Amino acid sequence: MFSDGRNILTRNLITIERFLLSRQPEYARGELTTLFYDIALAAKLIAVQTRRAGLLDILGYENTINIQGEQQQKLDIYADETIYSMNDHTGRVCAMVSEEREEMIRIPENYPKGNYVLVYDPLDGSSNIDANVSIGTIFGIYRALDSANRGRIEDCLRAGKDLVAAGYILYGTSTMFVYSAGQGVHGFTLDPELGEFLLTHEDLRYPETPTYYSFNNSNYASWSPAVQKYADWLHDLQTPKLSERYTGSLVADFHRNLLHGGVFGYPADKQSPNGKIRLLYEAGPLAFLAKQAGGFASDGTRPILESQVQNLHQRTPIFMGNRALVEKAEAFIAET
Repeated sequence: MFSDGRNILTRNLITIERFLLSRQPEYARGELTTLFYDIALAAKLIAVQTRRAGLLDILGYENTINIQGEQQQKLDIYADETIYSMNDHTGRVCAMVSEEREEMIRIPENYPKGNYVLVYDPLDGSSNIDANVSIGTIFGIYRALDSANRGRIEDCLRAGKDLVAAGYILYGTSTMFVYSAGQGVHGFTLDPELGEFLLTHEDLRYPETPTYYSFNNSNYASWSPAVQKYADWLHDLQTPKLSERYTGSLVADFHRNLLHGGVFGYPADKQSPNGKIRLLYEAGPLAFLAKQAGGFASDGTRPILESQVQNLHQRTPIFMGNRALVEKAEAFIAET
């Protein structure tokens, strides 16, 4: 205890609000900072439902199909509606794009519009919900091209290099909020008793020595010969020896590899010749984070951050993680 009665543990707690106000660059304060608060609040609401999913009528499927052709989980719809309702009226965003909605989301005319575009996958890995496997939310933030407009499709169809911030929320044994506004990657863990995201991982970087590779090897026969050779090379690599870990939840696989080093890959295959990961609101934001953490993301021939988005739900092959491992994938593919 201090002489004034404060506990040292309390004094050293850094909330996400305190961190944003004291550590972020000038451009990330104000409207962008409060946008992070809105996303963090949505994450808390979604986390409550994921923790109680087995006790509530929120598991299972709805009788609806999303734009991806996938049957929607009840929790998919809840997460999408929560993020939307936290951001449609605040005057901080001028448009949104969600994996669960076919069209760009316009801000209602009776609400003020802001200067940012929010793109998001409300609940990545939702097929794992009923199995109690970690799932997550992915988001990216762009600045509108013209602040005088209420949001146009041109504001959304952007390359990842134009992102001003990105992040994800991991709903697992604990709930983590990980983000970057262009000055490193920082992670916060939700304390359920305090109801606050507290700084637990400052300036995350990929370890120099990787530990894991994450591929869905059940698709091996459908990959190109170059990707098969790369997967074999990863399996046979001895220095360092890599272990295979793949959950089918993109956020969980990305997070594990960020902490321990490694590479995630979802190549194109015969069933998905253009890849499966969505470029705008999955691949782009995670590639932004990977770069900020000293890593790299590629579609196999060029950086993900350089890929221009042509339509809202465009898909892409992806390899991301430790730079040397991703560049090795590019080398195998370039040989064919």
